[in-house]
Amino acid sequence: MTDDTLKQARKWAALCHLSALLMFITVPLGIVVGGNVLGPLFVWLGKGRDFPFVDDQGKESLNFQILMTLVGIALFLVPFIRLPLQIVWALFNVAFVFAASVKASNGESYRYPIPVRLMR
Repeated sequence: MTDDTLKQARKWAALCHLSALLMFITVPLGIVVGGNVLGPLFVWLGKGRDFPFVDDQGKESLNFQILMTLVGIALFLVPFIRLPLQIVWALFNVAFVFAASVKASNGESYRYPIPVRLMR
């Protein structure tokens, strides 16, 4: 691979992770519309075939964001302490998305700490 190809792969892999933050743009519909899943899905579908690294990181991002969506939906069912839990959930998600995007932009594969592998 050329140096330019590696840079492109790292850029798209980082974007797979960062695009999950679209959920904050679509708030309050972020969970309903799945902004945190749609962003990584579009990047992965668009560039995953071109770059194996993007394929790997796209699947990783999608797995984590699907889990985060399910957790977010479950939090809507919790009465009384819903808001504090949603804030912790959002901070947790953002922190790991940023960590993953930094690693991916450096060309390192990132694995989220919650090992749910729906897509392999």
